[in-house]
Amino acid sequence: MRHSQLKAFHFVAKHGGFSRAAEALYLTQPAISEQVRKLEQDHDLLLFQRERKRVTLTREGEHLYRYTKQYFEIEDQIEDYLTETKAVVDGELRIIADSAYHLTAFLGAFQKKNPNVTITVRSGNTEEILEELRSYNAEIGVVGSLSPGKDMEVLSLGSTEIVAFAAQGVLLASKPTLSLEELSNLPLIFRETGSKTRQKLEDEAKRQGIVLKPAIVAEGREAIRELVASGAGIGFVSKAEYGHDNRLRQIKLKGIDLQMGESVISLSQRREVKIIRAFMEFVQRTLKENPANG
Repeated sequence: MRHSQLKAFHFVAKHGGFSRAAEALYLTQPAISEQVRKLEQDHDLLLFQRERKRVTLTREGEHLYRYTKQYFEIEDQIEDYLTETKAVVDGELRIIADSAYHLTAFLGAFQKKNPNVTITVRSGNTEEILEELRSYNAEIGVVGSLSPGKDMEVLSLGSTEIVAFAAQGVLLASKPTLSLEELSNLPLIFRETGSKTRQKLEDEAKRQGIVLKPAIVAEGREAIRELVASGAGIGFVSKAEYGHDNRLRQIKLKGIDLQMGESVISLSQRREVKIIRAFMEFVQRTLKENPANG
C-alpha cells in the first residue's frame, strides 16, 4: 500500500469522481485511475461502484474513506505543527447545529478575525450532529445536551426552559399555561426522532404516565414554526430559541421545569486541528468576556 494510492482513493471519494480528483491533485485522470486500480487489485477489494460517469463508494470503500479522512487530517496537523509560526488560520469550518440561533454571538466575529476561513452551517438533530462529527463530516456541532459523549470536547452555552407555542387566536388562546395532561388531548407537532427537545418531553410524560402522541412530525425548527403558525398544532422549543414572531404566542408548561442546555462541541481526537482549536478557543474566550452570550 502506497501513500499515493491512498491519496488517489481519498480524493476520488472526497470529490465524487476521478476527473475532479485529478484536477484537485494536478494529475491526469488515467494516473488517478491507475493508482486506485492498483490499490483495489493489491488488496482484492472493490472500493467504488462505477456506473457510466458516476462513481459511488462500496461498503468497503466507505469504511476505508472514514480512515483516510483521519489519516490525511493527521498529515495536515503535522504540517501545521512544522509551520506553527504561521499565525493565519484558513480552510473550511463545517458546522452542524440544532439551531443556528446559538451561533449568532460567535460566527460574525470569528470570521472577521479569520477572513481566510470559509464557514458553512447546516442543521440537524442531536443524533445526526454526533454522527457527522464522528464521521469527520463536520468540525463543530451545537447540540441540546451538556453531556454528548466522552469522546467530545464540550463548551456549555447554558440552559433555558422548554416552552410550548401556538398560533395566535387558536388552540385555547386564553390559557397562558398548559399541563402535559392537557397537551395530550391537543394536536402536537414534534420534531423527528433524535430531537433532544422531543426526548425530554416524552421522557417526562412517560414518568407521569401520560402519552404524548404527535399529530405531525416534521424535520427542523423552521418547518415546525411554519406548521404551528398555520394553526396545525402546538410546537415546543427552548425559550432561548423562541425568538420573535407576531404570528405565535408562547405557552408555559405547567407543573414541570424542563431545561434545555446547549453546548458547542467537537471531537476530542481532533482537538489539535488548527481550525477547530481556533474556533473552540474563540468561543471559550467570548463566553468568558461576555457571560451573557452563554
